[in-house]
Amino acid sequence: MKPPAEPDRWAALAALTPARIALGRAGASLPTREVLAFALDHARARDAVHIPFDAADVARQLETLGFETLEVDSAAGDRPTYLRRPDLGRRLAPESRARLEGKRADADVQVIVADGLSGAAVHAHAAPLLSAIAGHVKAQGWRLGPVVLAHQARVALGDEIGELTGARIVVLLVGERPGLSAADSLGAYLTFAPRIGRTDAERNCISNIRPAGLGYEAAAHRIAWHIGESLRRGYSGIALKDESASGRLEAPG
Repeated sequence: MKPPAEPDRWAALAALTPARIALGRAGASLPTREVLAFALDHARARDAVHIPFDAADVARQLETLGFETLEVDSAAGDRPTYLRRPDLGRRLAPESRARLEGKRADADVQVIVADGLSGAAVHAHAAPLLSAIAGHVKAQGWRLGPVVLAHQARVALGDEIGELTGARIVVLLVGERPGLSAADSLGAYLTFAPRIGRTDAERNCISNIRPAGLGYEAAAHRIAWHIGESLRRGYSGIALKDESASGRLEAPG
């Protein structure tokens, strides 16, 4: 007698990827465990989008690591507005713009931690990733501005922040759009000579930063390589091909 749920013959592949393959079947339907797992992952993705950004806790973690921090808000005043109006998430609120106008540091690197579409990703991974990046910054002698914690932020908000602070390059860490296999993925967007009006083609993106994806040390190495090459060559974006695996960047000792 056959069992009520028959696993797919490709079941061995399921161990190699978090993608939904080889789920098996119960008659003409999915097994109950897979239906429940899908519902749970969907709920986690929704929660990741709507969870409030606990900037105070992230600031405490970063200040323990020796980073100076300051908070800003985008022009999207709340989460519903942020989700409906992406354009407002790309510009600073007037009060935040005024605050940054007095904080010009002219640093080599301006790091921004932005909630984006997954506050869960920022809460879990921003501090450990910046801890890994700090060693590279010190080894290369780059001047680092205060870490800006940005509420209701889209990627392009980094252009305005970088322009106001006078940074040579912006590294924006942001919660990526949650999926059904990962609700806590962090992305890093690097833009040389940031200013309002930069396009996505002028940025480099390093995505899926999390222990189950691209680990902190590996991500820090890639980010540091891109920073170094952007500062050396004078550009970022599609013209800068990722050769970080070449090991040309000297690892911090």
